[in-house]
Amino acid sequence: MPTIICTFVSRTQGSGMSAKYIFVTGGVTSSLGKGIISASLAKLLQARGYSVTIQKFDPYINVDPGTLNPYEHGECYVTDDGAETDLDLGHYERFLNVPTSQANNVTTGRIYQTVIEKERKGDYLGKTVQVIPHITDEIKRRMQILGKSGKFHIVITEIGGTVGDIESLPYVESLRQLRLELGENNCLVIHLTLIPYLSAAGELKTKPTQHSVKMLLELGVQPDILVCRTEHALNKELRKKVGLFCNVMPDAVIEAKDASTIYEVPLLMQKEGLDKIALRKLALPYEGEPEMEEWRDFLNRMKKPQTEVTIGLVGKYVELKDSYKSISEALLHAGAANSCKVNIKWIHSEHLTPENATEHLADLDGVLVAPGFGQRGWEGKIQAIRYVRENNIPFFGICLGMQCAVIEFGRNVLGLEKANSTEMDPETPHPLIDLMLEQKQITDKGGTMRLGAYPCKLKKGTKAWSAYGEQSQVKERHRHRYEFNNAYLEQFQQSEMVISGVYPGKNLVEMVELKNHPWFVASQFHPEYRSTVVNPHPLFVGFVKAAMNTIPFSRVQQSKTLAKKTSDKARI
Repeated sequence: MPTIICTFVSRTQGSGMSAKYIFVTGGVTSSLGKGIISASLAKLLQARGYSVTIQKFDPYINVDPGTLNPYEHGECYVTDDGAETDLDLGHYERFLNVPTSQANNVTTGRIYQTVIEKERKGDYLGKTVQVIPHITDEIKRRMQILGKSGKFHIVITEIGGTVGDIESLPYVESLRQLRLELGENNCLVIHLTLIPYLSAAGELKTKPTQHSVKMLLELGVQPDILVCRTEHALNKELRKKVGLFCNVMPDAVIEAKDASTIYEVPLLMQKEGLDKIALRKLALPYEGEPEMEEWRDFLNRMKKPQTEVTIGLVGKYVELKDSYKSISEALLHAGAANSCKVNIKWIHSEHLTPENATEHLADLDGVLVAPGFGQRGWEGKIQAIRYVRENNIPFFGICLGMQCAVIEFGRNVLGLEKANSTEMDPETPHPLIDLMLEQKQITDKGGTMRLGAYPCKLKKGTKAWSAYGEQSQVKERHRHRYEFNNAYLEQFQQSEMVISGVYPGKNLVEMVELKNHPWFVASQFHPEYRSTVVNPHPLFVGFVKAAMNTIPFSRVQQSKTLAKKTSDKARI
């Protein structure tokens, strides 16, 4: 790391200097990857010695995504301090290996909620409360909370939505005002846009980008850098043209070609010099190159695996794979840690029955039963668990997946007929899973579950204990209302199912596993939220390792059939 960077870090932290701000906006269309670009730039700046954080401002009226259907918004990501947030915060943590918090995700709903509460208290002294200045002032205040904490040199703010959307206008206006207030070299704007290729014309078209920037200019914001998503390389002439018509220097027109994996994007942005341009415009030192050897090593292991496995992911939202984004990424991280390619077979739990379980599951190296809420697909998850338990296929259950494992074992091993969760059947004679005591008086749905990081005490000698490196206690994130019913604790403890993890404060069951099984481990918490490129989660690493060492049941059956045919031939 260059000495000048180290000097800068020391100087700014000691002098109480304010942070610098980078804003990322999007144009032309949604889903261009603002979150990945933000995370990639942050990674490069972090690799240069800067302390960086990223925050996401979402324009929807919901206070948080906690009550949103996964089909609407994808995964709801949970932070250590219990914030239900946008899935982009998962990308931020996976790239930076730094926890986020309540302050890293703000919605329009939360902004308006705060302003209305202030108005009810009389904080505005009887004035008419308006979008400008009251809403924009609250947005600006929240944009600077992390920057004023003294912990970060640079704060990257991703503004959700697309420039021109009605709901995004207050954020763009707040950006315009804040840019003036912060002054030159303290703030820059990156605009992510699209340069499409028209096959009929045989060329890239810049007009969508020009119109997008024009719309941003009409709102009073001049972008400093353009990051252009494209399927084809941008030549010098095209960059010059885009720069000329968008008031941007040609070297600030950045090519962002489609990548085979999101983890390639930081290296592609480094090649384009995005970090250098950003630091130059912020008047910060940028000598040398960022230290990315660990990142390159991860990519190399991911792209050149020594073996591969197929994991079945059983869930009820599999049509939208972003619903399980952290899980799929955690499997990828674990695969790289084991020099193994992890193929995911997406299995809809609603379609699983006792009759077709073999068809769906027999050729798998492992099965993961995903989290979720509600009755739809519940019995399918239980059928999947019964199959893998009886056929020694490695199994990993998360949240509802753990609850399903408990119900399946109770029904089919302990003989507890019609055992169930009270979430699915309030009248069940054996409520193995029941509503948490502190949840029974709660009526509001938003932000009221057991959320955030809690300690888990591990039982010595268990698979969980070994996977965590023989730690006695760990801390993991939760998002649930129902829990294991301790009225049945003794009955389970006397069986083959081991209670391998508990919450020490209230003796809540956090983890279960089977004694005589290659890998049958389930957790009430969500380990996927803690898996990063640098630190793959140990439970996922252990699960993938077990899958690598297991011959799928279908192959065992094929081997037996082949052996029988060979034996019959010999007799003839």
